[in-house]
Amino acid sequence: MSHAPQADFSSKNTQLGPASFAARNAAVLGVIAILAGVYLGKSGAFNTDTRTFWKMYLVAFLFGLTICLGGLFFVIIQFLTRAGWSVAVRRPAEALASNLKWIWLLFMPILWMFFDGTAGMLFPWADLATMEANDPSMAHLVAKKAAYLNANFFIIRAVAYFAIWALLAWFFTSNSTKQDQDGAMHRTLSMQKWSGPAAILFALSISFAAVDWVMSLSPAWFSTMFGVYFFCGCVTGGYASLALITVRLKRHGLLQGIVSGEHLQDLGKLLFAFGMVFWAYIGFSQYMLIWYANLPEETGWFLTRQVGGWLPVTLILLFGHFVLPFVAMISRWPKRYGVSLAVGAAWMLCMHWIDVYWLVMPEIPNDIGTFATYDDLVATYGTQANGLDNPLNYILTVGVALLVFAGTAAYLRGRSLVPTRDPRLHESLSFENA
Repeated sequence: MSHAPQADFSSKNTQLGPASFAARNAAVLGVIAILAGVYLGKSGAFNTDTRTFWKMYLVAFLFGLTICLGGLFFVIIQFLTRAGWSVAVRRPAEALASNLKWIWLLFMPILWMFFDGTAGMLFPWADLATMEANDPSMAHLVAKKAAYLNANFFIIRAVAYFAIWALLAWFFTSNSTKQDQDGAMHRTLSMQKWSGPAAILFALSISFAAVDWVMSLSPAWFSTMFGVYFFCGCVTGGYASLALITVRLKRHGLLQGIVSGEHLQDLGKLLFAFGMVFWAYIGFSQYMLIWYANLPEETGWFLTRQVGGWLPVTLILLFGHFVLPFVAMISRWPKRYGVSLAVGAAWMLCMHWIDVYWLVMPEIPNDIGTFATYDDLVATYGTQANGLDNPLNYILTVGVALLVFAGTAAYLRGRSLVPTRDPRLHESLSFENA
């Protein structure tokens, strides 16, 4: 390991200027985009029915949420493993996690549906009478889950998830920021001490949230691996965003002599490991187990995604989320340079959005279990559209993304971009890959 360079910790190198990252403008534009999307969706623009609109809104919300959760996971895992290399790039991850203190506001329209009696449009289990009329056999299965899938318990769990995430984000970000002022070693020790319980709370909360907000959209379907798959999405979105922010800060003339190609390479390695390899491993394992068991209440979920307009989306994920980026990023060199890492991270962020869309949007036909062969299914539903051409998808997603961008920029603007008094900063500045 080499000696640490004489890093420049002046405000010119570690703080955003007043013109950097126009957070206020981004927030205003984000609110306008979301309100416009809601208005257009409610008015039936682009031939969008109510259920489809709410699914689009859920996709946009989950896209923003998973990015922030990925940032929180990065922070937790660095303290859990006592990592030193990551100190120089940890503050942007804290900025992403800080959005968890307010992002619950974007979920309020979905919760409100349970109070005005329209939740069944998004979550079929919330209106068992309609489900019974459309598909009695599936309604019978869902009725057995009523102890878990009921409105009151759903709301209580949602409040608990957001409280856990906001509390964890507050604990780590506040201690890290205060350490910049007092340099107290006990703050690092405290964050290390509580990182273990935090990791457990994080894992449990995102797993149950995945079941509640995504898996219960098709309430008769179930997968015991779904929480881990959702976790892969969180890490993909969070790590890709962290890499993009870090590269952008360096290109803006900041963090010079602090963040090096060594740090970029490790960010790239984490994105490669979790966003490509682990995502593919979990996705294949989940698919293989369901395919092998061949139970009708399980296979219908995947069959829907293998016909009509959903088949190309599935193939895009297979090649775009794994095969192509795996080949492009397996070498160390694309990870070490800002431009190539940023391109790879932006690509993975797009693939993450498609992944969330693929999880939420498809509708399982009520008669999917009645077809004797796959060819019969294709003959009936082979022309089913995937809805990717609907502009509302992008209006809502851009709106949420702008709000997350604004919150992240606002957090970074008020603080040093580096935890300047972290006891492991020297190790981070000296870090070299073997």
